[in-house]
Amino acid sequence: MAKKFNELRARMSPKARAQSEAMTARLLEEMPLQELRQALDLTQQQVAETLNIEQAAVSKMENQTDMYLSTLRRFIAAMGGQLDIVARFPEGTVRITQFGHGDEDAPRARGSR
Repeated sequence: MAKKFNELRARMSPKARAQSEAMTARLLEEMPLQELRQALDLTQQQVAETLNIEQAAVSKMENQTDMYLSTLRRFIAAMGGQLDIVARFPEGTVRITQFGHGDEDAPRARGSR
């Protein structure tokens, strides 16, 4: 018989519970575009309409492993977010600003460049 998660969690030691919560927080800080869109309760069709593209193009974008920053920025903007590029070094974290945050943040109409 399956046990409820809350029952299992209640039996965990405080240390194990803290580790589980930390791991959950880390996993929520990183996710593929498709999972992010779903977490925001958006459909591919809704994102496609915002970007003025076909739903199939959104599907293709979600499965790409390499894309232009401008494309990723528009995709994130279509979901209501803002893309920040950050470099992490042992000495600290630096936000990269050379890519701009101007008009390229707004979704473009079809055929415009």
